[in-house]
Amino acid sequence: MEMNQYLDMFIEESKEHIQAINDHLLVLENDPENVNLINEIFRSAHTLKGMAATMGFEDMAALTHEMENVLDQARNHKLVINTDIMDVIFKCVDVLETMLYSIAGGGDGKEDVSHIVAALKAILKGELPVSIRQEGASQFESASEAEAEAAATATAETVADTKPYQLDEYEFTVIEQSIQSGYHAYWVKTSVKDDCVLKAARAYMVYDNLESFGEIIKTTPSVEELEEEKFEKSFEIVLISKETEDKIEKAVMNVSEIEAVEVQEIQPNAQRPSAVQQEEKQAATSATPTKQAETKGAKGEKTAAQAPVAKKNTTSKTIRVDIERLDVLMNLFSELVIDRGRLEQLARESGQSALMETVEHMSRISGDLQNIILTMRMVPVEQVFNRFPRMVRDLAKDLNKKINLEIVGADTELDRTVIDEIGDPLVHLLRNSLDHGVESAEERRAAGKPEEGLVQLKAYHSGNHVFIEVRDDGKGINRDKVLKKALERGIITEQAASSLSDKQIYELLFASGLSTADQISDVSGRGVGLDVVKTKIESLGGSCSVDSNPGAGTTFLIQLPLTLSIISAMLVQVEDEKFAVPLSSIIETAVFSPDDIMHAHQQDVIDFRGRIVPLVSLKTIFNIPDSVEHKDSDISVVIVRKGDKMAGLVVDSFIGQQEIVLKSLGKYLTNVFAISGATILGDGQVALIIDCNALIK
Repeated sequence: MEMNQYLDMFIEESKEHIQAINDHLLVLENDPENVNLINEIFRSAHTLKGMAATMGFEDMAALTHEMENVLDQARNHKLVINTDIMDVIFKCVDVLETMLYSIAGGGDGKEDVSHIVAALKAILKGELPVSIRQEGASQFESASEAEAEAAATATAETVADTKPYQLDEYEFTVIEQSIQSGYHAYWVKTSVKDDCVLKAARAYMVYDNLESFGEIIKTTPSVEELEEEKFEKSFEIVLISKETEDKIEKAVMNVSEIEAVEVQEIQPNAQRPSAVQQEEKQAATSATPTKQAETKGAKGEKTAAQAPVAKKNTTSKTIRVDIERLDVLMNLFSELVIDRGRLEQLARESGQSALMETVEHMSRISGDLQNIILTMRMVPVEQVFNRFPRMVRDLAKDLNKKINLEIVGADTELDRTVIDEIGDPLVHLLRNSLDHGVESAEERRAAGKPEEGLVQLKAYHSGNHVFIEVRDDGKGINRDKVLKKALERGIITEQAASSLSDKQIYELLFASGLSTADQISDVSGRGVGLDVVKTKIESLGGSCSVDSNPGAGTTFLIQLPLTLSIISAMLVQVEDEKFAVPLSSIIETAVFSPDDIMHAHQQDVIDFRGRIVPLVSLKTIFNIPDSVEHKDSDISVVIVRKGDKMAGLVVDSFIGQQEIVLKSLGKYLTNVFAISGATILGDGQVALIIDCNALIK
């Protein structure tokens, strides 16, 4: 079989399983006895093992196999998950991730897993601290509780003995009547191979073969679950037939990818539990959870609260599309948008109504098409957020802090070009919140706060923008310390410092080279980070701001555009040059008479709705030569904003609003002041796109 064609699918599905394991482990850490969570992790590890073995990645298969053994012990209550075991399993996931990235990068996915496998085996042998074992966990429990547990275990064993059949009274009656009619009742347990690719198909073939021998009265799991492949390795069937055990066994083994089959004839009189036994079994079954509920107390409540974590599998109605194909589609459509503008202009110039109607119709259709393509490229921000719970957990441990990460609005969608870029800035902000923001448990206690700090990562839509907040309930920013550092490093002068508001001082943290950390550590203190965040966000056409409340916490707010490929812009003219101003930055366009222009702080300003707004002449900024044409005395101004700051761009005339395709200036024209790219207009001219953020200080 040619494996390469399945490699992409393997990588994508493995990423999803590793992410699922990570997510469930984080919840399990707070609720180590939640068997549902362990089962979910086990299932993901098992699937990962099967896929890796099929693709020939032996190291990955071997590691997941050992991890599976530990999880199997845990889900069978032979092992209690504790912090030491969690650390080992988390390391397993890290190594698996490394292997997967190696495979994705064209490598062989080989890693030295001997040390981690040895740690997993040590767990199985009980060589980790005593607390990992059941008896260790219950050492403080009373003797009577131990006896109760022993009784519960004995009951569980009894249940296990009769478990293979799991028949109810009605089914026993059917079997008895069948035997009286000369039939046999068989319990058939079938195990598929670890590398079986289509388990549901194999189960169907086994079911089909057995059905030809007689009547199937029960399957475990149910037929629907078998069809949906909701079983791990084996399934059981109860068959009424006149055939022999050997023939049934042979029929099952004739199906390929079947590893083993076990056939037992059911003796209903020997297997049917007596009424007394059933009562005892029910009493024991009901008593055990009661006991556990009593001893676990609040833990049980937490389990119930977190039960929704187990997501219900639903039939997917989506298909996977290579992201590169979407990029190609987007690029082709960008060209279409340029031609659309050209056609619209030609139709207007020709004055032919039939042509104008056709072009209008085409414009409407291409507008709808544009929305569909943009929507196809939208992905939930969850893809980026998913990596943070694990990062926060590890960092909090390193910093010896107790921190709860709360994620809100993970389903908020952003264009994938933006999604690809925001990961690193968010990592910087979260690390900053954990290191500088949230205090240690002792400091929080002393301040009358709960020991556990809260860091909230929140995303939401507003207009044509997405906002992402990183908020913590820590000590806030030390205003005086920031000001002192900024003065020491010459970022501001003493004179300027005296006129700054608190918010303006906080935003000095975005200045290059400024760090308030007293010591350089692995986490922070080198003075890089927030300036990189600001630069990156602004390069995406967004903005970043910070606010703080001493003693109550700090909030970083990131504003991002929904997409970077096709944007709405206002076209303006300055002499013979045309420029595009992104509509997202524009507040209003206005015309002022020369008498409205005032002069303050050596700069022309206007009074815009009671607010003094500085004027910026594009002609001066871009050194555009004068033409000899006579011009109106009135002054056309585009009022733009950056956060809460405004400026008025002075232009010669407004051309109109248009959707434009953003093209980069290429590698030869990097760092051009106040220009974020270019676009091709309908008449074939190139218009430069103005970066308003660079013009507003």
